[in-house]
Amino acid sequence: MNQGKFIFSQLTDFLPKTKFDWLVKKYEGNKYVKKFTCWNHLLVMIFAQLTQRESLRDLISSLNAHKSKFNRLGFGESVTRSNLSKANEQRESKIFEALAYDLIKEARDLRIGSISDDFFYEGNVYAFDSTTISLCLQVFWWSRLHHDKGGVKMHTLYDVKTDIPSFFVITNGDVHDSKVMPEIPYEQGALYIFDRGYMDTRGLSLINRIGAFFVVREKHAMVYEVVEDKNYNNPQTGVMADQLIKFTGTVTKKNYSEVIRRIVFYDAEGNRTFVFYTNNMILSAEDIALAYKYRWRVELFFKWVKQHLHVKEFYGTTENAVKIQLYSAISAYCLVAIVERKMKLDIDIYEMLRILSISLLERMPLRELLAAEKPRQDLQSVRQLSINFF
Repeated sequence: MNQGKFIFSQLTDFLPKTKFDWLVKKYEGNKYVKKFTCWNHLLVMIFAQLTQRESLRDLISSLNAHKSKFNRLGFGESVTRSNLSKANEQRESKIFEALAYDLIKEARDLRIGSISDDFFYEGNVYAFDSTTISLCLQVFWWSRLHHDKGGVKMHTLYDVKTDIPSFFVITNGDVHDSKVMPEIPYEQGALYIFDRGYMDTRGLSLINRIGAFFVVREKHAMVYEVVEDKNYNNPQTGVMADQLIKFTGTVTKKNYSEVIRRIVFYDAEGNRTFVFYTNNMILSAEDIALAYKYRWRVELFFKWVKQHLHVKEFYGTTENAVKIQLYSAISAYCLVAIVERKMKLDIDIYEMLRILSISLLERMPLRELLAAEKPRQDLQSVRQLSINFF
């Protein structure tokens, strides 16, 4: 089975082509196109992501060495610098964005329940953060960050339990992280984890009103009054204080007038003290500190997207080209997650990406390629609080 089929073709068989064709028709993506269709474009971009091509020149040079395989790989008759560059510049990026969200939904649905049943929180758990991708302002003139630098930010809501990004927004690099908080599609009863850049009382009040929960790290010392001190101190777990407070600052009191919980945690290994604020009054102080530790999952995602997919260098200089490449990177990541679940491989997504990056043009069954890989690490195995915070 699949003896003569390329690994890449076996992967792309899992893409929802019928849905993609519908999106292409909706946005007229193939209007006036004779050869390099949207489907060809998508497969080339996913191939570029999975093989970590560093530039448009690098990608085209690599592809030219395999021209005889183009039709079987789904690339069409020809892929040139001009037709790929033109497609990235002019083709509607919403086609690739919509496909990315479809793959996100499928990947999340497949991976629900894939972690240990005794996870500390029953509902959905999300970590929200952003990563800045620096760009040369002289080339990417539209991406001003500050002074003579350019950049874009990818704000990502990461589903901790499934290891899949569930929502993302791409903005210019000068947009402050907290400004994106109102755009998050909050779910009642879900838990949202933020770093200190999101210590925005107006945004936190919105989450509280919706009936969701948050855990956020203190950015700077807040002015408050203690409503109730639980006199809880546990040197073994690192919890130094667990209090109910009210903000008394002029602005913070106006933005967040409700009682909020304040927890002080000491990380012995890193010799650092953290202060967390949360509106969850039920979870233990240790679980609140543990929740913040799970924020490292989104950091790990950003690290792997930058290192093992390709978002450091871009195959076009327009805003549209940058968006298409970022959407393609997310699609490639989710595609691998979908394949892992549908084939019941029980392998870490990042390990699969590493193996696939050097194996896409091999001709062998995909399952055979990945059979010897070690099982993925259970997310619950990071429960101990001694691991350093990021």
